[in-house]
Amino acid sequence: MKRYICVMALGLALGMVTVAGAAPAGKTYQVTGPVLELTDSKIAVEKGKEKWEIARTADSKVTGDLKVGAKVTIEYTMTATTVTVKPAK
Repeated sequence: MKRYICVMALGLALGMVTVAGAAPAGKTYQVTGPVLELTDSKIAVEKGKEKWEIARTADSKVTGDLKVGAKVTIEYTMTATTVTVKPAK
């Protein structure tokens, strides 16, 4: 009986991790414009008179011929990398 409970608890825990890992990363945004600069780690796009720099990773899915001058639409999310809590006054 003890073993059965341990196996069930482990299964439940793994299921929760799987569900949490499959959760959406938050709201998705997009920017469209010509590519100004392109590296392995970023794509710079002109939107109006502004230059937008979007981080790029090996997991970034690219469809088509990505090069400087190409008009692109980039979908991205905003993710916190660090959070610093200020002490209360």
